[in-house]
Amino acid sequence: MSVKDGASLLRLVGELQDQKRFQELNWSGSFQDYLDIVAKNPRITRNAFQRIYDMIMEYGSDEFEDAKKRLTRYRFFSDSSFDGDDAIFGLEISLMRLVNFFKAAAKGYGTEKRVLLLHGPVGSSKSTIVRRLKRGMEHYSRTDAGAVYTFDWYLGDLPEDGEIPADFYKIGVGSHGQLSGVAAQIGDVTLAPAKVDHHRDGIRGEWEHCPMNEEPLHLIPLEMRERFMASFNEDRPTEEQIRIVGDLCPPCRYHQRELMRRYEGDWAKMARHIRVRRLVFSEQDRIGIGTFQPKDEKNQDSTELTGDINYRKIAIYGSDSDPRAFNFDGEFNIANRGIIEFIEMLKLDVAFLYDLLGASQEHKIKSKKFAQTDIDEVIIGHTNEPEYRRLENNEFMEALKDRTVRIDVPYITKLKDEIKIYERDFNPKKVPVHIAPHTLEMAAMWAVLTRLEEPKKANLTLMQKLKLYDGKSLPGFTEDNIKELRKEAQHEGMEGISPRYVQDKISNALVNYQQDGYINPFMVLNELESGLKNHPLITNEDERQRYREMLAIVKEEYTEIVKNEVQRAISADEEAIKRLCANYIDNIKAYTQHEKVVNKFTGQAEEPDERLMRSIEKKIDIPDSRKDDFRREIMNYIGALAIEGKTFDYRTNERLHKALELKLFEDQKDSIKLTSLVSRVVDKDTQEKIDVVKARLVKNFGYNDQSATDVLNYVASIFARGDANE
Repeated sequence: MSVKDGASLLRLVGELQDQKRFQELNWSGSFQDYLDIVAKNPRITRNAFQRIYDMIMEYGSDEFEDAKKRLTRYRFFSDSSFDGDDAIFGLEISLMRLVNFFKAAAKGYGTEKRVLLLHGPVGSSKSTIVRRLKRGMEHYSRTDAGAVYTFDWYLGDLPEDGEIPADFYKIGVGSHGQLSGVAAQIGDVTLAPAKVDHHRDGIRGEWEHCPMNEEPLHLIPLEMRERFMASFNEDRPTEEQIRIVGDLCPPCRYHQRELMRRYEGDWAKMARHIRVRRLVFSEQDRIGIGTFQPKDEKNQDSTELTGDINYRKIAIYGSDSDPRAFNFDGEFNIANRGIIEFIEMLKLDVAFLYDLLGASQEHKIKSKKFAQTDIDEVIIGHTNEPEYRRLENNEFMEALKDRTVRIDVPYITKLKDEIKIYERDFNPKKVPVHIAPHTLEMAAMWAVLTRLEEPKKANLTLMQKLKLYDGKSLPGFTEDNIKELRKEAQHEGMEGISPRYVQDKISNALVNYQQDGYINPFMVLNELESGLKNHPLITNEDERQRYREMLAIVKEEYTEIVKNEVQRAISADEEAIKRLCANYIDNIKAYTQHEKVVNKFTGQAEEPDERLMRSIEKKIDIPDSRKDDFRREIMNYIGALAIEGKTFDYRTNERLHKALELKLFEDQKDSIKLTSLVSRVVDKDTQEKIDVVKARLVKNFGYNDQSATDVLNYVASIFARGDANE
C-alpha cells in the first residue's frame, strides 16, 4: 500500500469535488433572472406542504394487497439514496395516513392549517419518520426538482444611470472580481452572511439576507399581486399557475420601504437592489429546518421560537422595535419554507403551545414588539401515550386539540418487518461476530408477540395469529379471518416491547459471548429474559410473567424450526428426492386414472403403492378423507404445466417438497444415527455422514462450523430424549 503525501491527498480532494454542482447550488442573480426561472418552472414557488408532498411522490409508490385490503407503500420511507440507516418498515397504514395528510394540505383542503401530531408508544419510529422527512427535505432541496430560492438586499448606493456590472449579483465577488472569502462555505453550499462588502466600478455597499429565507415573489406589493398573477397565469394549465400568499418579514418590509422612499416609489429601481439566490435546506446550519426540544421550565423561553432583541444593535438604531435591532432567528423563523419538529410536543409549557395556535391556523407568528409575521412551514410534533392522555383530559387545551391531526404510529405487528429493523443494525458489514440463523428472527418474534392482543377465537393461539399476520397460511383460516382479527383488536401495537430494548439485548449478547465466536437464539433470548426484571417500563409482575411465557413459546417454535432444518439437511440428497418424487407421481397418476404401475425391476403391472403414498401424505397432515383431493390437485397442476409446455418440479409445490423431505429423512435417519452425537464415541462412517450434514447446514442455511455443530448437538439431544415427531 503506497503512502500518499499531503499534496497528493489535497489534489485528491480537489478532484473529488463537483465544481459544476457547487455552482448550481450557489446560483444567484437579479430579480428579473428569477422571474425568468419562474416563467419556465412555476413549481419552484410551491409552498412547504406542496414541496414535501412532491418530495415523497418523487420516489414513487407500490400498490399491494394485505388481507383483502389495498395498501400503498411509499418508497421514500425506505429509499437508501439518503439516510439508509433510517429506513422505515411495516408501518404502511400509518404512512398512508401521513401522506394523505400532506396531499390534502398540498391541495389546500384544510389540513395545511393543522398541527400534525404523531402519537404512539416509545420506540415506534415517530422521531425516525420526522427525521427522515427532514433529511429528505435537505436532499430534495439539492435536486433540480426541489430547487428553492430566497433573496438578499443590497443596502449601498447604485448608479442612477448606466448598467450594473454583470457579476454584481454573484455571491462573494469582491473588488477585483475574485471570491472575497467573506461568505462561509459549508460542504458545497455557500451561506450568504448577514453583510458582504461589495467594491467594484464605483459601487460600494453591503448585502443583507432575508432572515426568514422568504419566497422572492413576496417582494411584489400586495396591491399589484392580483394583476400580476392574472397576467402570469393567463393561458396556463392549473398545475402551472402560481399563488403568492403571505407578506414580507419586518426587516424586509423596512428595507423595501426605505428603498422605495429613496427612489420616490419607482419599484423597478428598488428591485435592482435585490439578489435572488438558491437556498439549500440544512438542519445543521438552521436553514429551512427547525427542531425544538422541551427543557425545564426555568430554561424555557418563547424567544427560542420567535426570536429575540439584539441589545447590541439597540445602541446603533436607537429603538428595540426597529426590525434591524431584532434577531429573527427563532425556530419558527429559520424553519420558514420548510419543516419544524417539536420533540415530545405535549411536554411543552402551555405558553409555547399557544404559539402553535396562530402558527398552524393563520400561518402567522408573533415576535416581541412586532406585528404578526407570515410563515410557510410544516409543523410536526410527536408524543407518547401518557402525554396525549393528559392533553385529552385538559379542558383548557380545546383550541389546540381542535387544530391537531393525530396519526397513530404503533409498533410493528408483522414479523418479517420487525426482522428488517434488526438486520439493518446487526449484519456482517457492521458486526464481525457470526450471528447464527434465526437469532434475529426469534428476538423479533418475541417482540411482536408482546404487542399482539389475545385472539378471541378459541381455536387460535397467539403464535398462530402472529403467523397469519405475517402472511402465512393456516388450515381453516382465510384472509377474511385476518381482516376480522385486525378489526377486533382495539389497541394492538400500542403496547408491548420496544425494538430499542431488543436491540440493547442483542448488543449485550454480542459483547458477552464474543469469545464463543458467534451468538445463537438461546443466548439472545436469555438476555431478553434476564433484562425483564429491571425493565423501567414494566411495573406489573403479571405483565412480566406473561412476557416470560412468550419467551418459552418462542423457544418451542425455534426447536421446531431447527429440527426441520436438520431434517432437511439430512434429506438434502437431490437425486434421492427426485427418485422418491418420480415414484410418488407414478403411483398417484395410476391411482387417479384407475391404472396399474409397472414395476421397473420385475416388469409386472401392480396396484398403486398405497403405503408409499400415505407415508408421504401423512407428513403434511393430509387426512385419509382428503387424500383423493390432494392427489387430483397434484395431477391437475402437472397437467396445467404440460399444456404451457413446462415440466413439473417438486420444488414449485412447497407442501409436496416438505413431505418428500420428511419422508426421506425418516428413511435415512437410522443410517446416520444422529443420536450418536450425544455420546462420546462416534464411528468413522457415522462421522463422515455427520460432516456431510454439517456442511449442508453451513452451505444452505447460513451457519458457521461452530453454530452448525451446536445446532446438530441440540437436535441430537432432542432425538435422544425421544421428542422427535414421527
